[in-house]
Amino acid sequence: MACEMSFRAGPLKLALACALLGMASASSAAIYSCVDANGRRLTSDRPIAECLAREQRLLNADGSIRQVVPPTMTVDELAEAEAKKRQAEVERAAQQDAMRRDRNLLTRFPNEAVHTKAREAALDDVRKGVKFSEERLAELQSARKPLLDEVEFYKGKKLPAKLKQQLDANDASAAAQRSLVQNQKDEIARINSLYDVELDRLKKLWSGTPVGSMGVLPSASAPASAVTRKASSK
Repeated sequence: MACEMSFRAGPLKLALACALLGMASASSAAIYSCVDANGRRLTSDRPIAECLAREQRLLNADGSIRQVVPPTMTVDELAEAEAKKRQAEVERAAQQDAMRRDRNLLTRFPNEAVHTKAREAALDDVRKGVKFSEERLAELQSARKPLLDEVEFYKGKKLPAKLKQQLDANDASAAAQRSLVQNQKDEIARINSLYDVELDRLKKLWSGTPVGSMGVLPSASAPASAVTRKASSK
């Protein structure tokens, strides 16, 4: 019956009032009380339309408070509340992830010596790759010398196609090796940077900083094996 009446507050508030009424149908003896926007105290045996955006008190027949009904949210307010809830869930998940990562760090690296050993192991393959590439560059340089000597013989003349092809191939291989060396050195710098950040965090954890209190740390992985395989194939 109440949901068939026409509220001056509009159809949205009418619908919300009807929802509240449905929730309260089992307690028809209760009285709703609130103070509206104009400071008037209103009472009713059903949710009060003028106070849908305000707190309402649900009173027992003897005037005692049975329940405090919070303000009914508008559509926009409900969307904002849901967005805040989702953000809180994301932050909670991030916090749990940070705690898990910190615990794993402490398990893997109980002290700095163990961490240093892990860093050296991560760098070892890349350093071997740099050494291999530099040795290959030296070989190419040695192979280039007799080619240049032969070029001197043809000074002022057109180079034979075979000799030109050999020089071009030598140049291309040397350029590839130099690029590979630079990539490997960049990888060494990246690995060291990751381990430096990780070590700084570990020192704080070792000194008693609570796990998860410093946010999420990227995993200090060192994918050097792919670089080494590439170097070995040259």
